[in-house]
Amino acid sequence: MEIVILAFDGFDELDAIGPFEVFENAALAGADLTTAIRTVDGAERVTASHGLEVGADGALSKADPDVLLVPGGGWNARNDEGAWAEAERGAIPDAVRDHHERGVTVAGVCTGGMLLSRAGILDGRPAVTHAGALEDLRATEAEVVDARVVDDGDVLTAGGVTSGLDLAMHFVEREFGASVARAVRTEMEYEPTGTVHRL
Repeated sequence: MEIVILAFDGFDELDAIGPFEVFENAALAGADLTTAIRTVDGAERVTASHGLEVGADGALSKADPDVLLVPGGGWNARNDEGAWAEAERGAIPDAVRDHHERGVTVAGVCTGGMLLSRAGILDGRPAVTHAGALEDLRATEAEVVDARVVDDGDVLTAGGVTSGLDLAMHFVEREFGASVARAVRTEMEYEPTGTVHRL
């Protein structure tokens, strides 16, 4: 399984790096997966919301992922970086929509869910996002759910920043089993919190 985390200027560090570490630890525990960080435009480096510079593995178009994870960050700031700016530009929602239509599982962490919403793939589906953006999500065609993680099969969303860890832990257990998930929890000394809404 190839997992791509989609990075952009202004993304929230933990939205992306938390799941990245979960997935990498799952691979060390025996899960057959690889994780890469890519950008839509092929930028080699991006600067996250708190100033961390992150190297990318190349353009999304050069990958053929099974899973595309989209972080959030900066939605409520409404400035020229972050999830709001990327929603307005449209390239990331277009890429997310294209990949989902090709059968790729997509996941939105925090306000990354709003980028999935802008792509139109949350319409008529249960979803959640950061508490500060829930009213924006309610103004869409999504069915807002009170849960930390929402698993709707080929579309997953998670609430606030730290919930990316819970989404990734849930996904690892769903795809690779309880023993791998247990090994990851032990290695990271982390126990998922909150509810997972799954149909």
